[in-house]
Parts: sequence; structure tokens; C-alpha cells
Amino acid sequence: VQLQASGGGLVQAGGSLRLSCSYSGKTFRFNKMGWYRQAPGKQRELVAHISTRDTTDYADPVKGRFTISRDNAKNTAYLQMNSLKPEDTAVYYCNLVTLRGTVVNDYWGQGTQVTVSS
Repeated sequence: VQLQASGGGLVQAGGSLRLSCSYSGKTFRFNKMGWYRQAPGKQRELVAHISTRDTTDYADPVKGRFTISRDNAKNTAYLQMNSLKPEDTAVYYCNLVTLRGTVVNDYWGQGTQVTVSS
């Protein structure tokens, strides 16, 4: 399984970016896709995730500003980030958690840098 992330970049505070993450190699009927981020000197933290049933969960700092969605036909998840703040600056990592029978697997994509200037 390979994850491909894209969409990071440099934006001014108040601006928007959209991240995309696609996976290939296998198809999983039940899975959860999401984004984590890691700022310099800090631990990696959950940003948001979405299940194949469109159940979503967001970290408190991004609620109301970020929206996660997915296209199951394309095995792709999107993270729309609005009203960006300098504290959103981090490397964002795409994550895929799959369930097949009783086996849970965890996959990570390469990070994509998001930089928000003040």
C-alpha cells in the first residue's frame, strides 16, 4: 500500500490550502483516512480523520476551520484548511488505518509542509 500526499505550501495567515491523500495497492472496504501534523519540537498530533462511513473527528484547534472529506471511488481524502493561522505551520502526514477481518494495519504517507506566515 502506498500513500501519496499533495497540496502543501506557503500561505499567509487567513488563507486556505487543500491537502489531498490517495492510496493505492489494495482496496479496503473499511478504513479510516486522516491527517496528522508535527511542528518543530512538538509531538505528532491528530488533525482530523474520516471513516469509510463518513464519520469524522477533528482536533479542537482546527474545528470550524478545517474540513475533511473523501472520495471512496478514488481512494482519496481531502483536507480543506481555511482561516489558517501561523500555529498551523507543520509537516502534515497522511494516515490510513485499515481493517480486514480482525487485522488492523497502519500506513503513513510522506509529509507535506504547510507554512503559514503572519
